[in-house]
Amino acid sequence: MNEKKASNQMWGGRFASGPAAIMEAINASIGFDRKLYAEDIRGSIAHSEMLAQTGIITAADQQKIAHGLNTILSEIEAGKFEFSKKLEDIHMNVESRLAELIGPAAGRLHTARSRNDQVAVDFRLWVKAELTRTAEALKGLIAAFLVRAEEHAATVMPGFTHLPTAQPVTFGHHCMAYVETFGRDLSRVRDAIERLAESPHGAAALAGTGFPIDRHMTAAALGFREPTRNSIDSVSDRDYALELLAVAAICATHLSRLAEEIVIWSTPQFGFVRLSDSYSTGSSIMPQKKNPDAAELVRAKTGRVNGHLVGLLTVMKGLPLAYSKDMQEDKEAVFDAAETLDLMLAAMTGMVGDMTINTDAMKKAAGSGYSTATDLADWLVREAGLPFRDAHHVTGRAVAMAEARKLRLEKLSLDDLKTLHPAIDDRVFSVLSVANSVKSRTSFGGTAPAEVRKQIRYWNKRLPKA
Repeated sequence: MNEKKASNQMWGGRFASGPAAIMEAINASIGFDRKLYAEDIRGSIAHSEMLAQTGIITAADQQKIAHGLNTILSEIEAGKFEFSKKLEDIHMNVESRLAELIGPAAGRLHTARSRNDQVAVDFRLWVKAELTRTAEALKGLIAAFLVRAEEHAATVMPGFTHLPTAQPVTFGHHCMAYVETFGRDLSRVRDAIERLAESPHGAAALAGTGFPIDRHMTAAALGFREPTRNSIDSVSDRDYALELLAVAAICATHLSRLAEEIVIWSTPQFGFVRLSDSYSTGSSIMPQKKNPDAAELVRAKTGRVNGHLVGLLTVMKGLPLAYSKDMQEDKEAVFDAAETLDLMLAAMTGMVGDMTINTDAMKKAAGSGYSTATDLADWLVREAGLPFRDAHHVTGRAVAMAEARKLRLEKLSLDDLKTLHPAIDDRVFSVLSVANSVKSRTSFGGTAPAEVRKQIRYWNKRLPKA
């Protein structure tokens, strides 16, 4: 395109002179909204087909329009299309090139629509496709955790509260906690996709149109369930963009928590897991170092995703209905957050499937910190009939005794324990081992290996349908 042709005359009838250079710079969005080219062309073809079907334009013009748009699609995908900043956005760039290709018939394409509903359609289609990709990525991460959970349904490890050891659990149970976590993320993605099922096409600038358009036809052609029901809301709504960012921010936060655990677990002080060279880097000065950089970067990128959500919420918070140019700021945030989340999910899925589990280190740590103390308290309630608060007090004294003698709880003698409460007998030792503690947690959703395997079976049946 030469500069004369690139000058935007699409909306210029009202203005006596062209825009200042700074206006062109701040107004143009083609630098980022070119990403919507496929959705824009798809929406325009559906619009032209509806215009022809309702008799608003001729079939001959529609055929020229469709052929021209498909040519433009091929040019863009082949890298031969020249995008012009002077034409502001993807819509004007496509329409200008269409005029070059087919002549006056191109001018009929914009009948009964506005860039306001056009961009709303394009962006919804893009967000829907991205959320569909996110759903598949989440399913892949969940599947990776299910494999590890099955492998380690009976592998004991310490469970933590406030980070110190709390009670023994299994690594399989810990993996299944993340299955539930990312399962909720998947559910939120599915919910967001469902709310995207309404098409704003036909809302025009904000008031609808007097042309006899068929909004149900274009909605169906573009894969929407039905048209939106209010033209003002149709062009002023960016909830779908906010939902993508909210879903991404929540999911990224979950990924960050997991990344933090991997960072901690991979330290020599814990030694629970080992990342392969594929997900680690070395030090430029310390040859012995192996750094969990992939996990650290997942943790860091969460701030970027969360920032995009806050940014767009701030853009939208003071806008009156209907459309305002402020909304142009929605796309860069969404594009970057989506791309970042895709990368984070891929990296974490790889790490979960790739990392080596040090079962010996986990087992050794599972008994630290008097992790079976609650089992002693529960035993005193069940077998000695003590109220739990009394049992809690007796157990606290037992822990203090073991700590003073630098012994594990199960290494205290029966005589020592009897000094704390005469009802204690040798049966108590059956609950003080880590393995027995874990096996005893058979309540629904508990850490007992049998219960963990039950939850794995549930998710293996549910995941393909999710």
